[in-house]
Amino acid sequence: MAARPAPAPETPWLDRFHAGEREVLGECYRNHFRVVENAVGQVLRGADKETVIHDVFLQLLARAELRQGFTGGSFTAWLATIARHQAIDFWRRYRREHSLEQLASGGNPAEPVQPVEPFERAVEARLLIDRFRRELLPPKWARVFEARFVSGLDQRSAAAQVGISRTTLAYQEIQIRRLLRRFLLGRGKR
Repeated sequence: MAARPAPAPETPWLDRFHAGEREVLGECYRNHFRVVENAVGQVLRGADKETVIHDVFLQLLARAELRQGFTGGSFTAWLATIARHQAIDFWRRYRREHSLEQLASGGNPAEPVQPVEPFERAVEARLLIDRFRRELLPPKWARVFEARFVSGLDQRSAAAQVGISRTTLAYQEIQIRRLLRRFLLGRGKR
């Protein structure tokens, strides 16, 4: 299904888009979701792909300066470029992250991790998760954490289980990832 082009920039559509009108942004989401999905899919897969797709639309909703960046021409090409750049930025940020095992063990990320027995690994992971829940995770995000990070559900299934929109879930997931990173990096320094 090809995305429908945005109306010509001479129309009031552009002014309404720049103003961030809910109806226009909803139409943008419905008509151009596949464009963003394809652009992000050139770089990312799985949950990361879904996260970035929804982050692109979240940014369109939240940032007037981003919407003001479109001044005419092909809306589809502009949006695909925005999406691809966000996917690349996401990939660059996360490829530098250290593995959970390396951080949890306090080891040097450049050194290979010594194998651990599966039972020990499961117990350590469970203790680490419980500690994260107690010390840092806000109760309002506990259900999203459980669905996405513990149960490993995809965003659509997790949002349905928790009873929130995928956009809200994606936002909470990003916030939880930041807390996890802070928690794990803090553990690695001990």
